[in-house]
Amino acid sequence: MTFNIETERLLLREMRDEDLDGLFTLDSNPNVHKYLGNRPIKTKAEAQKVIDSVKQQYKERGIGRFTVVEKTTGNFVGWSGLRLNTEYNMNGFTTYYDIGYRLIEDYWGKGYATESGKAAAKYAFEVLNLKRLYATTHIDNQASHNALLKIGLHYLNDFYFPQEKMTLRWYKINNPKL
Repeated sequence: MTFNIETERLLLREMRDEDLDGLFTLDSNPNVHKYLGNRPIKTKAEAQKVIDSVKQQYKERGIGRFTVVEKTTGNFVGWSGLRLNTEYNMNGFTTYYDIGYRLIEDYWGKGYATESGKAAAKYAFEVLNLKRLYATTHIDNQASHNALLKIGLHYLNDFYFPQEKMTLRWYKINNPKL
């Protein structure tokens, strides 16, 4: 499966084994995991498991997170995009398409979450013809809250997520073409 989505500054493509170092840099940073349960990874083997899981999602579900690359430098920025959630009961939903992103700290504050998220939503609605997308963020993660609103999602409510023992915010966007 090959994905290539271009924005003004970014390339979103399928996640590959060559993303190992970038993914390790991303997910080993405690600041990145501040609102994700404070469990940064410690080894590249853990990063490879994430890559393998996303590649398996491509095969089984036809979609998974995209690697985000900065076009001017070719640098790994993080990941963004879509995922079909079937693992968790989130706010009463057990099967839904989620939009999300996670960026290396050096790329925070540049609008890349919003830019990549808008491209992923457009892909979801125009290529996959999905009816709606959902998203979550930690209640205290104001930057992510702002990015989700800029992508076009609407804040719905807060809920407690017992698996992670945290309160999350719940968002939704409907396909404007349906």
